[in-house]
Amino acid sequence: MKGKITDKISTREKNVSMSTNPPLNRKLRMGLIGGGQGSFIGRVHATAAVLDNRAELVAGALSSNPERAKASAADYDISDQRAYGSYQELFDTESNLPEDQRIDFVSIATPNHTHFEIAKAAVKAGFNVICDKPLTFDLAQAEQLAEVVNNSDVVFAVTHNYTGYPLVRQAREMILNGEFGEINAIRAFYIQGWLRTRLEADDQKQAAWRTDPARSGAAGCFGDIATHAYNLARYMTGEMPSEISCQLRAFVEGRQLDDYGTAMIKFENGALATVTASQISHGRENDLVIEIDGTKKSLRWCQENPNEMIVRENGQPHQIYTRDPNAPFMNESGAAACRLPSGHPEAFFEAFANVYRSAFDAMCQRASGQSFEKTDTIYPNIHDGVEGMYFIQQCVASNADNGSWLPLRHAAARR
Repeated sequence: MKGKITDKISTREKNVSMSTNPPLNRKLRMGLIGGGQGSFIGRVHATAAVLDNRAELVAGALSSNPERAKASAADYDISDQRAYGSYQELFDTESNLPEDQRIDFVSIATPNHTHFEIAKAAVKAGFNVICDKPLTFDLAQAEQLAEVVNNSDVVFAVTHNYTGYPLVRQAREMILNGEFGEINAIRAFYIQGWLRTRLEADDQKQAAWRTDPARSGAAGCFGDIATHAYNLARYMTGEMPSEISCQLRAFVEGRQLDDYGTAMIKFENGALATVTASQISHGRENDLVIEIDGTKKSLRWCQENPNEMIVRENGQPHQIYTRDPNAPFMNESGAAACRLPSGHPEAFFEAFANVYRSAFDAMCQRASGQSFEKTDTIYPNIHDGVEGMYFIQQCVASNADNGSWLPLRHAAARR
């Protein structure tokens, strides 16, 4: 992920207008796993996937409870015949359908502890996969899944959706093309407040599984949202990590997993970064912010105000980049991620859809018998998913050893 990236950006990423004319001359057929009644992220996946009219949701296994799975199908206009009681039933039945009817890909929108078995089964069945993050329950599962994916010919994307924002991609290209000089420091934080009280004690669905070690994994807040902040730092700068020191806390009495934490990261080029995440800060919603200091310029981008980015240079007026696909200051990556003219806000759904759209290009190439890139992709892929799981593992291990410095560069890490 270092150096010039324009040659790594797909044709469709360079020309958004082509998105209305898919190379296959048909829509990709989607199966959704998870997303049943009471789900948040399943509906987001379904909305993002169809935003550019390049896919249609035709099948689903929407809950681990067969009755609830079938009852939820009407919410997505999935026919009774393709509303399955389990993901195994979905894969078995869809695999036996004629090629012009079966699904092309599945989206996995289930709790963390189920990702591995579902994703592995999907890849083995030959279906492309778009998986929610974190990739798996633990690093061992992630590494095994990566091996399965690398030995297959499927497209595999991970929804680190914040990488899809136009100004994030704008900044990424600017940084990797040297406009900010050498990167010295990164400050990334993701601050929420919704878990200030122990909602899991009342079995609130979203809180219950996120705070349960058996379903969430070794980390709570850091696995849920710090992974986004870390991924954004890696995605935007391309700098390779070397070591990490981390402190995690569960400040709400009785909570089993962390609800606050801070990590310091050393990078191979000498840069330093901090990643802070909280789910117990009063009044904070989804306050994901990243600041990057280079030897030539610095920037600040905030997810809650995603259509503006501040760029600063000593001795010069501060610049505010706005999301404007027709402006000469926008580069190819930034402009290609836009759908609307300036002044019409684009946000969460559109960014999520950009991850889908980028993965769709590869799916279309695969379906047409063409080769496609699996490592240097504009969308987060299986390697980024593995790296995220390594980040979680090393944060937890460092915290258990009173913040000791541990290695952070995984063999799967991509530049």
